[in-house]
Amino acid sequence: MLSRRSTLGGIGGLWAALALSPGHAARPPIKLPRLRIGDTVGLIAPASVADEPFNLELAQNSMRGMGLVPKLGRHVSDRFGYLAGTDRDRAADIHAMFADKTVRAVFALRGGWGGGRLLPLLDWDLIRANPKLLVGFSDVTALHLAFAEHAGFPTIHAPNAGNRWDVISWNSFWRMAFAGQAPLLNGAEGQDITQDRWRTTTIRPGKASGRLLGGNLTVLSTLMGSPWLPDFDGAILFLEEVGEAEYRIDRMLNQLALAGILGKVAGVVFGQCSRCTSNVADYAGFTVPQILDQYLSPLGIPAFSGANIGHVSNQLSLPVGAQVRIDAEAGTILLLDPIVA
Repeated sequence: MLSRRSTLGGIGGLWAALALSPGHAARPPIKLPRLRIGDTVGLIAPASVADEPFNLELAQNSMRGMGLVPKLGRHVSDRFGYLAGTDRDRAADIHAMFADKTVRAVFALRGGWGGGRLLPLLDWDLIRANPKLLVGFSDVTALHLAFAEHAGFPTIHAPNAGNRWDVISWNSFWRMAFAGQAPLLNGAEGQDITQDRWRTTTIRPGKASGRLLGGNLTVLSTLMGSPWLPDFDGAILFLEEVGEAEYRIDRMLNQLALAGILGKVAGVVFGQCSRCTSNVADYAGFTVPQILDQYLSPLGIPAFSGANIGHVSNQLSLPVGAQVRIDAEAGTILLLDPIVA
């Protein structure tokens, strides 16, 4: 267990007091159609511009390498400022892919920024009527969380189609999406294979079960107070971040604390905080591990950090909205029931 608790530990009890009563009963998620070799998958650009021909071809080749047939959305090469087309056109591509009966799953091409702008435009009746896997990460967190609240079926936090699909990412995705398994993540895959690079650290020991919710910390914090954020009561919260200075991590975790989210959850997994260091010379502030300890230790719930989740190679594929069990000492995430049938 980490020992750095003195500075902010005194207010941890106040955050916990903001929690709603435990035991929130999550609705049983819909089982999604599993992927098979030869299936068609849709590629969409819900956020930043994705119009570089070479990168589009690489993304399609990644899908072909998985044995899948890529189908590009109509507007993926559009440009609207720094976005991949207008909000309505990007939303239209999502609708088209979910309505298309030949498409078995939908992959985001990249993240960046823009997914949150689509949420009020999405036809949730259409999406609920056509359940299929949605895959991506980073800014796609906005879609994952909104789907957890409004779609009623799980999604997969995994590399975008335009990112690298390394062995751990592919193995965990294949087990969930193709094989219909309920794999043990991080302990069975990340810890053993990449022990020297992604070594988890126990913040508070213990085991906990709940609905897995989370993603990019910045994107999650921007949805605070909106109708697109799911109920975190009894959930397992997972977080990752990239390129944010330590004080920004502190500020966003404080927002989650003041909003009562940290006091609601049953457990926390913090993945990688890539390039989360201050550029100030002679920096003498808190480190990210100290900040995590200050916010998570006082909660008294199982929590660990260092999981290979986020803007890193070999990131784990995670089932957002599904029931999982974490072991903070072993650094593992166990999917309790397959998400595909």
